[in-house]
Amino acid sequence: MPQRPAGIAGVRRTVVQLLPALESGGVERSTLEIAQTLVAAGHRAIVVSAGGRLVPRLLAIGAEHVTLDIGRKSLLTLRHVRPLRALLQRERVDLVHARSRLPAWMGLRAIAGMDAAARPRLVTTVHGLNSPSRYSAVMTRGERVICVSGTVRDYVLRHYPKTDPARLRVIPRGIDPADFPRAPRPDADARAWAAALHRALGGEGPLLVLPGRGTRLKGHADALALLAAVRGSGVDARLWLPGARERGREAYIAELEREADALGVADAIAFTAPTDAIARAYAASDLVLQLSRKPEAFGRTVVEALSVGRPVLGWAHGGVGELLEQLQPSGAVPAFDAEALATTAVALLTDPPALPSSIPYTLQSMQDATLAVYAELLDRPRG
Repeated sequence: MPQRPAGIAGVRRTVVQLLPALESGGVERSTLEIAQTLVAAGHRAIVVSAGGRLVPRLLAIGAEHVTLDIGRKSLLTLRHVRPLRALLQRERVDLVHARSRLPAWMGLRAIAGMDAAARPRLVTTVHGLNSPSRYSAVMTRGERVICVSGTVRDYVLRHYPKTDPARLRVIPRGIDPADFPRAPRPDADARAWAAALHRALGGEGPLLVLPGRGTRLKGHADALALLAAVRGSGVDARLWLPGARERGREAYIAELEREADALGVADAIAFTAPTDAIARAYAASDLVLQLSRKPEAFGRTVVEALSVGRPVLGWAHGGVGELLEQLQPSGAVPAFDAEALATTAVALLTDPPALPSSIPYTLQSMQDATLAVYAELLDRPRG
């Protein structure tokens, strides 16, 4: 019999999560993961959003969805406050968990108009390092504020110094180790699979992988320059950029292809569409890159790649730097130091580092910790 997740004790509770939509992304994934653990624990999970392609998956795990466009940046969105308040009252909601700024403002307004004795408790999660402003400050107004990394907690306290640190809870994002199993190194089958996808991924030389959408912030240009430097040192490396080639980003890819030509590495690079087999892509690689130009709140790529058993090379800032410092310090490079990046890449390829035998950032630990935060509010009287 499966073990019930830790957290809310006693009676069945109703929890509503608020976010703009259920299309794709880390916020959406976390929303489904918490809905799943609520249902598994015998509680009722409702998600309010504008909808999207993940709604069927949400319903399949036994959660519910209510369609309200509470994330559209328009004054017309305010018309949804009353229906949201009516939902909270009708369903006798115990707790509201807001995961984005405008939905958080909507939730605050809806709750404020309710009788004090019947108001749901409020939790917010700061998923990103948003530009500091009064608008963004709403994410610090939960009775409990979940931060997805120590980096985020420090950011909140630095930019919103009036925030009571006692309300903050650091709950890192997590992965299911079964989705990212340890692979042999090298993994000949995975490399053959990758080579069949794109001719540039063949050969005997090491493979570098930088997963990420086709946006400048992901550091693709830095990866191209790195490849040129590594190959210039005599290492026959290849570079795979899964996720870079997307509809609407053709001009950006053309720019990168011109840069690759200028660097003389065009034949050693594969720009491909997103893949659902990212764990297999990691297994095919010798080194995984995380070169986001903007500091990230967490850095899931680091955890996924290390779980598969592949070293990571990344800029030592934000959540990526935090994770590398804890799990693989040899892969952390001062931000935007191209020379140090190339030197470190060659060192990691030549003498692969010892990696953690297990990764502490698991989906189960994230789910349990979140329900424990809910319990802090629901299992105790208002204070």
